[in-house]
Amino acid sequence: MRVICIECGALGRINKTNRLSDNVAHLYCQCTDAECGYRWVSTLAYSRPLNPSRRSVGDAVLAVLGLSSEQRAILASTLNEQLAGEQKTDLNDKNKPIYQRR
Repeated sequence: MRVICIECGALGRINKTNRLSDNVAHLYCQCTDAECGYRWVSTLAYSRPLNPSRRSVGDAVLAVLGLSSEQRAILASTLNEQLAGEQKTDLNDKNKPIYQRR
């Protein structure tokens, strides 16, 4: 992770990390420019996930593997019904905005 000195714009160095919790830490930083020498504390915080953890998906797969064949069939039909319902609502919603990546 890079930190930038707000006084001169040079790269900073993280000298110490003080964890306040699992999701928040104070970073004690120092400018690498000897003429500047600015020191500061930044706060680093967890915001939100972008992708689900592969570990949690793997646990779900293992749980499904532990089901009986009858339970797996019921689960599959329920998921297929939900998926079919979502596809129908997507096709019927003409006011839904269309997003295009460029």
